[in-house]
Amino acid sequence: METKVAVYICRGCDIGDSLDIEALNEVAREKGAAICREHECLCGDDGCEMIRQDVQDGANALVVAACTPRFKTDTFTFDGCRTERVNLREHVVWSHDPNDEDTQALADDYLRMGLARAHKALIPEPFDEEIDKTILVVGGGVTGIAAALDSAAAGYDVVVVEKEQQLGGWSGKFARTFPHKPPYREPEPIPIQERIALVESNDRIEVHTGATIERIAGQPGQFDVTLKANGSSSEFRVGAIVQATGWKPYDASRLGHLGYGESPNVVTNVELEEMIATGTIKRPGDGKPPRRIAFIQCAGSRDENHLPYCSSVCCRVTIKQALMAREFDPTAEAYVLYKDMRTPGQYEDFYRRAQEDSGIFFTKAEVTGIVPSGDGLRIEAENTLLGDRISLEADLVVLATGMVPNSADGEAIRRYNDAKAIVAKGEAGAQLEAAKQTVEELGHVEGSAILNLDYRQGPDLPVLKYEFPDSHFICFPYETRRTGIYMAGCVRAPNDSQVSQEDGSGAALKVIQSLELASRGEAVHPRWGDTSFPDFFLQRCTQCKRCTEECPFGTLNEDVKGTPQPNLTRCRRCGICMGACPERIISFKDYSVDIISSMIKAVEIPDEFEEKPRILGLLCENDAYPSLDTAGLKRLKHSAFIRFIPVRCLGSVNTVWIADALSRGFDGILLIGCMAGNDYQCHFIRGSELMDKRSENVQEKLKQLALEEERVQLFQMPITDYERLPQVINEFAEQIEEIGLNPFKGF
Repeated sequence: METKVAVYICRGCDIGDSLDIEALNEVAREKGAAICREHECLCGDDGCEMIRQDVQDGANALVVAACTPRFKTDTFTFDGCRTERVNLREHVVWSHDPNDEDTQALADDYLRMGLARAHKALIPEPFDEEIDKTILVVGGGVTGIAAALDSAAAGYDVVVVEKEQQLGGWSGKFARTFPHKPPYREPEPIPIQERIALVESNDRIEVHTGATIERIAGQPGQFDVTLKANGSSSEFRVGAIVQATGWKPYDASRLGHLGYGESPNVVTNVELEEMIATGTIKRPGDGKPPRRIAFIQCAGSRDENHLPYCSSVCCRVTIKQALMAREFDPTAEAYVLYKDMRTPGQYEDFYRRAQEDSGIFFTKAEVTGIVPSGDGLRIEAENTLLGDRISLEADLVVLATGMVPNSADGEAIRRYNDAKAIVAKGEAGAQLEAAKQTVEELGHVEGSAILNLDYRQGPDLPVLKYEFPDSHFICFPYETRRTGIYMAGCVRAPNDSQVSQEDGSGAALKVIQSLELASRGEAVHPRWGDTSFPDFFLQRCTQCKRCTEECPFGTLNEDVKGTPQPNLTRCRRCGICMGACPERIISFKDYSVDIISSMIKAVEIPDEFEEKPRILGLLCENDAYPSLDTAGLKRLKHSAFIRFIPVRCLGSVNTVWIADALSRGFDGILLIGCMAGNDYQCHFIRGSELMDKRSENVQEKLKQLALEEERVQLFQMPITDYERLPQVINEFAEQIEEIGLNPFKGF
């Protein structure tokens, strides 16, 4: 279909009073616009009707020069054509001097760039794949049960896989829980058996107990699962996965300094919970009922040598156990030694209930040692509320150990993958032999992986430093780096049973969203609804493997030669593969190396005699671009010499764009993306980090061209740094003016 470009310029929001609109119309006509119109309020009913009529008359590529593309998206979306937005409001008239020649030149260039994109970009056509909408829930504890029941209630078939012989998880092993409803004062029964019965009686839910996953291949909507149960294997297909594999207690054998393993009468909170479930508490050493029980809080938790984090529930568990110990034996005494008592919200009433019990004593203390004393134990502590040091006698010591996620053994998987890579490369000598031995020892990391994914980037979900599966914890809870697979419950973060149940419900909503988007060929977060997808011109592929290695989401597998094998429903449309490819064989219909290069080349570069530099800015659309929008809304000014292009992710920036800009005559290039790292994550996990690595190659190229390294700079900043962003832009512009114009200008 022939492209018929129509340009619409809004005069509202100070645009008409600050710019020469007729000059903009002339730019549009020069650059091939078939229709040029203007309106006082383009987003109003009359303005939209004007555009709609042109679409009916054959306009199929619209350029709307008005406000930011982040506003009025639905208003300027029309069936059968593509809309390119040119930001004249926030990035031009609200951030620059009105009726100034440099402001006008900025608006003219943005319109040229928008027209270049309109001529090149095509309307994405969603891929058409057969999607299975069955949901797999891995884990049959309180979280998995919630995910299964809610998914079934929404009309989806569910398969639950539980490695134990019965459902229920830890909740099925404990007698009571701390209160979840008013007046929040007494331990409550756990209603897990009723919920198990609901699962087992639901026609939409198929349950496999005593089962493990042998292999999962495929992609969202088409996951092929091989299940191992009772010595035999079976296969079935699902569309999306909830991993609700729960938690395990921290390894108390590492807490010898607290007496564990040294005395049978030092137990963990889980071991005490199992005693309570039998209806009695006895000392393991002699079977006698303890008269004085000491609870040691944060046993190994909030300790860089053990668990650096708080598990969030241990304090409430201890309060519950102290109350139940007093219930079993009203003459027993409980002593709670804590770093801090954490009972958020209404649980403060539960804490107050225990404080009112004269048989329960609380004190802040740092335990320094636990040693035998007669037939009991003596606890030494310091930094207490009572003085510098105290000594306490007890019959039984309970260590409140923290919660460790039942995720993949990250260290074992990393060792296996690293060794496998060395074997694949065939490196000679002792290193190869050691790698072969590691691969043989770990096998297929048996027992380390849970999902056993058939992904080239590893058999399970990547984990953070505390072994919690990775996600963008700021914006996207439940998400992981594997599209269509969602975490919930204590494998995602330490939670109590009620929060875990809510977590299961939240994950159910996410898997349903993932399935429905996949069935329409659309992306999940953060480009939800995007129907574009990467197209690979494999005839020119050199099997360099950069795309398969750098994709944060495991979208690509590869054949034995290293040729990428796309799994399109895994794709988040970040374009990192496009930025990684040195041969430039990867493109999207509406986002490609050629499209952005054409936008760069559309900018008019003043000659060296005008002494007006031109700077290219490539802005991450997730943080940097909205931050600049906010700066515009605040009327914060930035240099009129810079032209910004939003990119899906800094990781999608192909270095050819930088080469094109420099050869075109741009004097400097500014790249601004999300903050890298775990404290503030890139929306696409590694985009800024990857661009930082690629910028080393850019700096080397600048040296070869005898250009100053300072001409290309990378900045990372959060979306909230909108006040600093104009300062960064202006300081860079001043630096470029000091360095001088690009010597290649005019060649």
